[in-house]
Amino acid sequence: MSDTKSGDDKTLSVTPKKTLTLKRPGTEQSVVRQNFSHGRTKQVQVEIKKRKFSMPGDKPEPVAAPVLTPKPAVVAAPVVQEAPKAPPPPPPAERSGMVLNELSRGEMEARRRALEGSKVREVEDRQRAAEDAKRRAEDEERRKREREESARRQAEEEARLQTEAESRRRAEEEARRRAPLAAELATVDDEEEVKPKRTGVGAPVRRPVTPEVARPAKPTKAEEDRRRGKLTLNTALSDEDARARSLSSMRRRQEKFKRAMHNEPREKVMREVILPETITIQELAQRMSERAVDVVKYFMKQGQILKPGDIIDADTAELVATEFGHTVRRVAESDIEEGLFNIADNAEDLVSRPPVVTIMGHVDHGKTSLLDAIRNANVVSGEAGGITQHIGAYQVEKNGQKITFIDTPGHAAFTAMRARGAQATDIAILVVAADDSVMPQTIESISHAKAAGVPIIVAINKIDKHGADPQKVRSELLRHEVFVESMGGEVLDVEVSATKGTNLDKLLEAILLQAEILDLKANPDRTAEGVVIEAQLDKGRGPVATVLVQTGTLMPGDILVAGNEWGRVRALVNDRGEQVKEAPPAMPVEVLGLQGTPQAGDRFAVVNNEARAREITEYRQRLAREKAVAKHAGQRGSLEQMMSQLQTSGLKEFPLVIKGDVQGSIEAISAALDKLGTDEVRARIVHAGAGAITESDVSLAETSGAAIIGFNVRANAQARAAAVAAGIEIRYYSIIYNLVDDVKAALSGLLSPERRETFIGNAEILEIFDITKVGKIAGCRVTEGKVERGAGVRLIRDNVVIHEGTLKTLKRFKDEVAEVPGGQECGMAFQNYEDMRVGDIIECFRVEMVTRTL
Repeated sequence: MSDTKSGDDKTLSVTPKKTLTLKRPGTEQSVVRQNFSHGRTKQVQVEIKKRKFSMPGDKPEPVAAPVLTPKPAVVAAPVVQEAPKAPPPPPPAERSGMVLNELSRGEMEARRRALEGSKVREVEDRQRAAEDAKRRAEDEERRKREREESARRQAEEEARLQTEAESRRRAEEEARRRAPLAAELATVDDEEEVKPKRTGVGAPVRRPVTPEVARPAKPTKAEEDRRRGKLTLNTALSDEDARARSLSSMRRRQEKFKRAMHNEPREKVMREVILPETITIQELAQRMSERAVDVVKYFMKQGQILKPGDIIDADTAELVATEFGHTVRRVAESDIEEGLFNIADNAEDLVSRPPVVTIMGHVDHGKTSLLDAIRNANVVSGEAGGITQHIGAYQVEKNGQKITFIDTPGHAAFTAMRARGAQATDIAILVVAADDSVMPQTIESISHAKAAGVPIIVAINKIDKHGADPQKVRSELLRHEVFVESMGGEVLDVEVSATKGTNLDKLLEAILLQAEILDLKANPDRTAEGVVIEAQLDKGRGPVATVLVQTGTLMPGDILVAGNEWGRVRALVNDRGEQVKEAPPAMPVEVLGLQGTPQAGDRFAVVNNEARAREITEYRQRLAREKAVAKHAGQRGSLEQMMSQLQTSGLKEFPLVIKGDVQGSIEAISAALDKLGTDEVRARIVHAGAGAITESDVSLAETSGAAIIGFNVRANAQARAAAVAAGIEIRYYSIIYNLVDDVKAALSGLLSPERRETFIGNAEILEIFDITKVGKIAGCRVTEGKVERGAGVRLIRDNVVIHEGTLKTLKRFKDEVAEVPGGQECGMAFQNYEDMRVGDIIECFRVEMVTRTL
């Protein structure tokens, strides 16, 4: 054992020949190939001996003791180390006997020394940080002083350079005046060869201009040869015919050179940019005197990729112009209408004018009859059905003073007419029948008058009729905040009778008294303004507009703008059919000469020339087209939306082409037909206009599948022939009641009939019979009502409907019967259904389709 334990860990034996050896225990043998120079190799046998390690608690080997025993010299005195190291760990035999408190004291001593060292380092770090902060503050203060000094030097240098440039400019101007042109051009060419060079921090230093050595002078041309012909190859190569630059080019080069010398940016010119509602980027850049590329770059910085030809709105253009330093003045297309209306008048130019009185009230309360009695004319006989369907304007004279009357319809369809009449008036006369009292259109007229802010005079009509009660009228008016004088209020009231002519003078005196209180004035010596009361297309006279002049004087030859139409006034016709030379304020007249039919309620004004009239009307027509397109686009939508809407809502439309005598009638008809529409059916007005029915109306109706309605108009011969050929019906009406009733009936025909179910009887299944070639037959007893063949039946099992269908067979004994009364038994079989059980209930009912109306 001692022989094997002694010696090195590994024994390596090299033998030239393989010998017989005994394998020692605890060793391993292997062969290793050695490489030598000149490509020689040799195999070597290697023996590897494993070391035996001792576990703690075992008896130590003699050979291991010298290795594990610590040397006293190492523990004795550390010479070079900063802090004494802990002694090496004792061998395993001695570790078990070590005292715990001795290790703790050494460990605590080491920790204490480490803590003291960290405190010392922390104090040093704090001192070092304070020194760094102080150094940084000093550096910042020094740099600030250097910047101020540099700015001051630069300002002084710029002032000096500016002074030198001014003096040099004066000298150059003086020299230019004295020296000939050739010498001036040569001097400029010499100066342009000098380039600015910078030295120092950033201040430019101007160097003296020195001509280059041995540089030949350029030949100059005479004044008469300076602008001669094109530059060819021969003239460019020949020295005597060298082409000279123009004076403007030399001046631009000289200014560019001066800016480069002084490092001066071009002075930015601030402009007032006029911006319309939309503008292209190119146009905006031109108005700002900027490059379009710079504006496009600005948009790219904002994340938008635009081209110079792209259109932007006024808000975006204002932001861009403000960003570039310019001021902005916004203009709109509507500015073209500035100065057209509401022109201020001087107080000394105003003179008294007649009052404009509107007669309002419920239908059949005697408004037009009252006006007839005042005018001594029979207007009612000229109206279809005895009701007013137009706005009529008339002028009467009382005690040398004129009064203008406007008669409005009382029918519910003419709400817009009443509203227009109230807005164009000074005084509203509320006509109330003494035997009928306050009615719906009476209340509506009160609302229109209050909304327009005009005073009301109550005319209690029909006091001669039996059952008239004027006091009841006054009492009911109190509920609508109309307080008459007799009831302690301020509203004038007069009891009149249109048929008898009673108290008409008192009514006119009340109107003049109210007008005197209002002190109505206008300036007749200016361009006319007013409102279109009614408009129509007359066959012989063309477009005719009934207007009320509110201020100024209208005369033939004036250029008139009314809504979307304009024209030169050819003639003025008063309410008696007479042509007049002028229309002063508060006078209603018919105007001939317009290009088209304006809308009722449009304001009109006189302009200076035809160009402005065209400009205004084109702008208004464009607005109207855009509004119509937007409306139709919102209604139309995509094809899928239309189909889905039709499938879900089931809306049916009745298309109509409406032609009327005046614009007000068309407006009233459209409003009345709109009110007839429901969620299922509605009237769609394809086209509505004033004038006779023409061939174009027939073709439009044929294309859209619409019916044609004529209100107080007729179709010409060509239109009638086209309508007969196309199979299109033309309906003529003169009373709005009949028109609305017929359209209502047509819409009712579009309504789907209502399905109404009627209960007949019940039967209980008592037995099921299975018959060959026939199928299952249910033997039943009728428990309630009766059972009919051909009626609808339901099979109910446990109060749940199992099947719904019709009866195939209904027999009483062996005979087919039409019905079986209650309490009797019968046999029943369903059509295409045989799943019947004993105890099921058969319910018999009848289905009826009921026609619906609006």
